[in-house]
Amino acid sequence: MIRQLTTEDDSICQDLITQAPAENLFIIGDIEAFGYDQDFQKVWGDFTDEGVLRGVLLRYRENYIPYAPGGYDAEGFASIINQDEEFLYISGLKEIVSKLDPFISREAKQKRHLHYAKCTQGESLDQGDLSMVKEAGIEDIPALVDLLLTVPEFEHSNISVESKEHSMKAGAARSYYIEGDGRLAASASTTAENSKSAMIVGVCTHADYKKRGYASKCMSKLVGDLLGEGKELCLFYDNPDAGKIYKRIGFHDIGYWSMFSY
Repeated sequence: MIRQLTTEDDSICQDLITQAPAENLFIIGDIEAFGYDQDFQKVWGDFTDEGVLRGVLLRYRENYIPYAPGGYDAEGFASIINQDEEFLYISGLKEIVSKLDPFISREAKQKRHLHYAKCTQGESLDQGDLSMVKEAGIEDIPALVDLLLTVPEFEHSNISVESKEHSMKAGAARSYYIEGDGRLAASASTTAENSKSAMIVGVCTHADYKKRGYASKCMSKLVGDLLGEGKELCLFYDNPDAGKIYKRIGFHDIGYWSMFSY
């Protein structure tokens, strides 16, 4: 049975989704921020015949994210999505989204699958001197954005000072950096931070400071601090070379994250 969840269902919903904090980063964060009954956000639950919650479907504006640790009513969730004429995206763990896909009435315009990795312990982090790594404040955001836009993989992204300021002020993002010759040389950031998990993004080094281990130091400091707060870390990657770097500091693959556009 599928029904819309309310605040009264929060404890059973949290019991399900917080079993996998990294995997449910977006669902946890959106529920913490906006709850269960906004015009732009709804949450549905799929229950067994015995009344046990076994899956959830989150709508945030035009985006849908399903989650279930095992079997779930994929056709039922698809029926909810198909009734929404404004939906544009479905994303989630590949094995969950793939069960939903055959029941979606529209053909996807694009399907992307990114490596999804998480880190839950810090034994492989750089244990050396990280005193050169600083945490960014609001005043550092313009320089952070300038640094990101010098890196080829970010030059066409929609990064802006305004969006980073908004996320940092809301406590949903932080950035660490290393300076060189009076300018930012490397940085690493989080996004979608919540009480249980955070996503690592924007790991970059200015071309003039490559091969010095600066980005790895920023990552080690950032990941170490977040693990110390009891949070699980996750990230997407599609570059195998980047994947090797992340795995050296303790990340391991947990599957693929699928993003379907309609």
